[in-house]
Amino acid sequence: MTPAEILHTAKTIAVVGISDDPSRPSYSVAKRLMQVGYTIVPVNPRVKEWEGLECYPYVSSIPETITIDIVDIFRRSEATPDTVRDALKRQNKPRCIWLQAGIVNEEAKRLTEEAGIYYVENRCTAVEYALSRR
Repeated sequence: MTPAEILHTAKTIAVVGISDDPSRPSYSVAKRLMQVGYTIVPVNPRVKEWEGLECYPYVSSIPETITIDIVDIFRRSEATPDTVRDALKRQNKPRCIWLQAGIVNEEAKRLTEEAGIYYVENRCTAVEYALSRR
């Protein structure tokens, strides 16, 4: 599977570390993905609401009735293993863990791959989406 294939088949993206500040990349990337048709599930314990959507404190706190295709992570590299562990607590596991551009972590990669989940790091979902549509 490739990042383009994941993006073409995904419907719902949990954006971890989303900001309510429009100048932040997590805000603009999530907004762009929402504009092109993805369902965005905002995740940040410090944000209550994003673009009128309820913001969840953790991936594991998202109701199981919501199927998450991609967990798109906007956090420091060293925080990503904890985020992956949290996402793996879900009964309905995500299909992909995606670390945004500039974010890499070997432990996060290992945890994700051991769980049999597709892993992407150091790539921007919005950029990859745009490239896949050419």
